[in-house]
Amino acid sequence: MRQGLVIGFHAIFFLHYAFGVYYDYTYTIVPANVGRVHGAYGGKFKFLTFWDAILQAVFFLICLLNDAFGTNAVNPKKTPFIRKVKDCFHASLGFPVAMFVGVTFWALMFVDRELVLPKALDPYFPWWLNHLMHTMIMVTTIFEMIVASRQYPKRSRGLGILVTFMLTYLIWIHVVYYKSGVWVYPVMDVLSQPMRIMFFAVLLTFCMVLYFVGEALNNFIWGKMYVARTENTEPTLKT
Repeated sequence: MRQGLVIGFHAIFFLHYAFGVYYDYTYTIVPANVGRVHGAYGGKFKFLTFWDAILQAVFFLICLLNDAFGTNAVNPKKTPFIRKVKDCFHASLGFPVAMFVGVTFWALMFVDRELVLPKALDPYFPWWLNHLMHTMIMVTTIFEMIVASRQYPKRSRGLGILVTFMLTYLIWIHVVYYKSGVWVYPVMDVLSQPMRIMFFAVLLTFCMVLYFVGEALNNFIWGKMYVARTENTEPTLKT
């Protein structure tokens, strides 16, 4: 029964995120006179929220493949390749990026919603899609941490994947600005160049901190059955 509930959870949220990506890409069309940034170079792919929704859809698809062809055992005798992919994906991208998107979005919304989601966009960006992409991502990634164990990769690998992903996105938003003269997020318009650099540095540091939060949470929930891999050690069972 437990395995059936896990499969159901993975299937439901794969469909949720896949539909969310499809709906956002197809139907949330903002007129240029309402949101200038939405018509700028890059389309929906300008937004980290959209990137993350794709990541979550891909992750839950990997979870389903692992349910079918891999294993959710806490301590498998031989770890299937799809399970290794699932564990590494969640550790390096699934958890930290979802938490980063959710926490930073709602923090900026609390300060001034015009900095991230201007009120003028409400008729074009439905409330349920907003919560799917900015709230449920945090709920489901934590719930996944609870329902299934994972073996964290070497920190150099996990952090390397995360930092590479975030730096790629940082380069991308500068490409968008170069091509269109528009910053993806309004908050960047109100920052000076030095403050913008500091803002990026703080956000990157925060994202890296979230990687360690995920690792600590996994160890707390699963009783450190695995000692997370470090630069020079392989995973061993705690005795």
